[in-house]
Amino acid sequence: MAARSIARASSLGASAQAAKAPVARGTTGKEDVNSEYLIHLGIGTPSPQAVALVLDTGSDLMWTQCACLSASTCFPQPLPVFHPSASRTFGTVSCTDPICGFGCGVNDNLCRYRYSYGDKSFTRGTIVEDTFAFSGAAVPSLRFGCGMNNSLTARKATGIAGFGRGPLSLPSQLNVNVFSYCFTTIVEPGSSPVFLGTPDSLGANTQSTPFAPTPTPRGTPSFYYLSLQGVSVGKTLVPVSGGSGGQIIDSGTSITMFPPAVFQSIRAAFVSQVSLPVSDASPFAGMLCFSMAQAADPKNVPVPKLILHLEGADWDIPRENYVQEVQNDKGTLLCMVILPTRGQDLTIIGNFQQQNTHIVYDLQANKMNFAPANCDQL
Repeated sequence: MAARSIARASSLGASAQAAKAPVARGTTGKEDVNSEYLIHLGIGTPSPQAVALVLDTGSDLMWTQCACLSASTCFPQPLPVFHPSASRTFGTVSCTDPICGFGCGVNDNLCRYRYSYGDKSFTRGTIVEDTFAFSGAAVPSLRFGCGMNNSLTARKATGIAGFGRGPLSLPSQLNVNVFSYCFTTIVEPGSSPVFLGTPDSLGANTQSTPFAPTPTPRGTPSFYYLSLQGVSVGKTLVPVSGGSGGQIIDSGTSITMFPPAVFQSIRAAFVSQVSLPVSDASPFAGMLCFSMAQAADPKNVPVPKLILHLEGADWDIPRENYVQEVQNDKGTLLCMVILPTRGQDLTIIGNFQQQNTHIVYDLQANKMNFAPANCDQL
């Protein structure tokens, strides 16, 4: 998860600098099998072919492996590769279509795309359309990438479902003004609900924060920017400025990351308030861990609360969403599951910190609503 988050952050930072990119460039990185949340859909008629796509609010394009050029041009996946010839409703998209901002094929008029990501993942293929089968509903003529030469290390995924703000994302194509998700705990089995449309009431503990404007000149209009004004670590308040890269919430990044200076202040606050020695055996460079060898009660080590102060809302992160016990050859460590970005002025709220929180993206009102929830019971 940590390695994947670092790689993805580098990619997001790179895309934020590419002002003319038609679609925000997300990445899937080198991740643990449990660090992704996948949407299971069917594509095509009369028999929908199953696909499993990473739910990614940090990109727009939907794509899946499709009619691979050869065995070496596609990554291994647990599901059969999508075959256009098996669908009666499959269609191509012309490069003159308004949705196509990529370019034409050399010998035809088809809309081609090519993406290379910061962690060396990539997808190349053709923009096409077909009927998508959801639970209890079928939607015709959705545009997506038919990836014919791809590299992706999400071992259970066949591609990516972009949920960003651009025209090719799934919410945009479905013309929904509201969508939401509630991520169950990553380390436990079970599915997580995704709602395309207005969900039921979130309850009495619902909070709301507006989406922030895209920062200029390096912002990416597809991202969901927030106004994070500070971070409380117990009794210490760490101020957070907007920065040139801004602050985004991203379902496709695993671990929340802060710019180096902000991270160092957060780290210092934890060190001063946790009564355990800092360990030099961290499982990942930059991650703060404490040795539990001297803990009187290893199961109940006091740690300071972590609160994200957003505009109009205080997001009180549950302990299990930022503290993890890690076993290694030097014993048991207590690790803070947050990381610094590598020289980037960008804050990313990742999916590990979003667990068991129902998060609603209200695009019409331009705000995010959220509330604690038992996601496996929704």
